[in-house]
Amino acid sequence: MAEVDALEETTEELHAMCLAAAEHIVARDRFADLGITDPAVVRAVRESWAAQPPTLYSRFDLRYDGEDGRGAKLLEYNADTPTMLLESAICQWYWLQNTRPELDQWNSVHERLVDAWQRMRVRLSHGPVHFVYAESDETGEDFMTSAYVAETAEQAGLTPVQLPIEQVGWDEAAQWFVDLDRTRIRTVFKLYPWEWLAVEDFGPAALRTLDRTQWIEPVWKMLLSNKALLAVLWELYPDHPNLLPAYLDGPRDLKDYVAKPLLGREGASIKIVTGGERFEQPGDYGEEGYVYQAFAPLPSFPGPDGGGRAVLGSWLVAGEPAGLGIRESDGLITDTYARFVPHVIDG
Repeated sequence: MAEVDALEETTEELHAMCLAAAEHIVARDRFADLGITDPAVVRAVRESWAAQPPTLYSRFDLRYDGEDGRGAKLLEYNADTPTMLLESAICQWYWLQNTRPELDQWNSVHERLVDAWQRMRVRLSHGPVHFVYAESDETGEDFMTSAYVAETAEQAGLTPVQLPIEQVGWDEAAQWFVDLDRTRIRTVFKLYPWEWLAVEDFGPAALRTLDRTQWIEPVWKMLLSNKALLAVLWELYPDHPNLLPAYLDGPRDLKDYVAKPLLGREGASIKIVTGGERFEQPGDYGEEGYVYQAFAPLPSFPGPDGGGRAVLGSWLVAGEPAGLGIRESDGLITDTYARFVPHVIDG
């Protein structure tokens, strides 16, 4: 339980630091450091940050070996479209009830999601909440995550409508988005990153009608989902025990480092340099630039299938720590093939 308490405190502190970093980026006009150069996007982010519309959930990825008290290290912040939610909120909880009912788990994700929707209702427009996902996602993970979040909204008394983002329509005459029944979309939960949405054909319409359509997550989350955030945090909080050195202009004096594309996903296009060796994960990201972060190899724990390298996913709902999900990979990079591993609080 002491480890859980420490991780919860670390999560809370890191989130506060990230919000301060977002304020710094807006106040100092550092959007270009994040590769955000479109004036329409900058303006939308500024307006959204000032308005502070509701946010639902996010996830920190942490390196933690259990040896160093509060020494979890931030690897990245999945603040816009994090998945692995259903496994963390529901699947591992049922595993606990079926296999270790006498123990506990750091997991209030589901209850907090329902509660967040209930508290959010007063700030949402009347009518259904639309839940959109990318139909092009062949794994089905986006659809599954969107369907689960829709269920939490329904439990909170809202009316969910789920559809692929490819089927969202635009009513030019009325200047608002519509679904297949031509019902106006007033509130939309999206599992589609803002950096993609903003450059779609309908992206300019989405950016200029933020007062007509409530997007969850809001567009200001672009400031936290961009990995340039890691360098800004290190600049603002140098030598903080929960941060790793990170820079935008190159690895500087780092001998062992990870080059992460600013908008990369699922470990794609990551490059690791350590001990004179270079490891590279294939992918199509990197055109937007890289952040260079000190390499801190994930701890490897022996198990029945060998030694899995564990990364901790610390969830926040409505900005508050909510639970833990763990993934294990065989290699140095946690990619889309990583295994979800349930956990217990023992003692």
